[in-house]
Amino acid sequence: MNQPLLTLDKVSKHFPITGGVMRRRIGEVQAVTDVSLQLAAGETLGIVGESGCGKSTLGRTICRLYEPSSGSITFDGMLFSSLNKEQTTSIHRNLQMIFQDPYASLNPRMPVLEILGEPFALHNIGTAKDRKDQVAELLKLVGMRPESMFRFPHEFSGGQRQRIGIARAIALKPKLVVCDEAVSALDVSIQSQVLNLLVELQKQLNLTYVFISHDLAVIRYIADRIAVMYLGNVVEIADRDSLYRNPMHPYSRALLSSLPVPDPRRRHGRETLEGDVPSPANPPSGCRFHTRCKFAKDICKSKTPALAPMSGTNQMVACHFAGTI
Repeated sequence: MNQPLLTLDKVSKHFPITGGVMRRRIGEVQAVTDVSLQLAAGETLGIVGESGCGKSTLGRTICRLYEPSSGSITFDGMLFSSLNKEQTTSIHRNLQMIFQDPYASLNPRMPVLEILGEPFALHNIGTAKDRKDQVAELLKLVGMRPESMFRFPHEFSGGQRQRIGIARAIALKPKLVVCDEAVSALDVSIQSQVLNLLVELQKQLNLTYVFISHDLAVIRYIADRIAVMYLGNVVEIADRDSLYRNPMHPYSRALLSSLPVPDPRRRHGRETLEGDVPSPANPPSGCRFHTRCKFAKDICKSKTPALAPMSGTNQMVACHFAGTI
């Protein structure tokens, strides 16, 4: 295997909780804890889990919108913590993000020409005329008319606004794009169009994606490999076919069991979870899933399972009893 484009080594992101008149730190929200991942160039890694599991925080930490509390991130052979100003600029050029809300992520006071021309201006690429030509090409690339550049975000539909967001993300031909719930705010009829656009752009521009979603059907369509998150931890990593055919972590099984089944005769035997997700400000000891797991033993309450490869499979699972349950 070639050198990974992206490597996360025990990355954590914790947010402080303050209280009292002096606003002293009284605790922390453990949004992401000890996440280790590798991503090859040209690959799409899906990150899936319930709301609040830390997947969006992880995506923003990868993009350096949040600085990690601990651990290291290496992108394209460069360690984030050791970058100088010039290298940081290079990282930002090659690492972009598509946000969930296409309207909130676009400046309502700027026409599309300025929105899409801004990346070129920030990196001193081309003249004003060159940027106008590049914006026209970007709009055509995402399936919009070049004359749309003179309109403002509120004049477009949700799907069109997301296409503009995609155009902005790919403007500088980045190596990695983090898609944070990129289609969840769109109508189902528009979702497929945007997903197909992302797939086509990946082929044309040799893009690498981290695709974050709570929608298992969307993840199954677009991802090559999938990381399942629960309460800030990655509990299973597998290629798409292996995960959907044979999930090995109890949480992965329950998550996939929640997929809608149109045939009533096939709805029996579903795995359901009892109780609520614990608070990330006070997570359980040991395996964080043990409070909701029907297979939990004493060791699960005291010892955190390592994410380890399973013999004879393409899966890595963080469970003391993986392969035996």
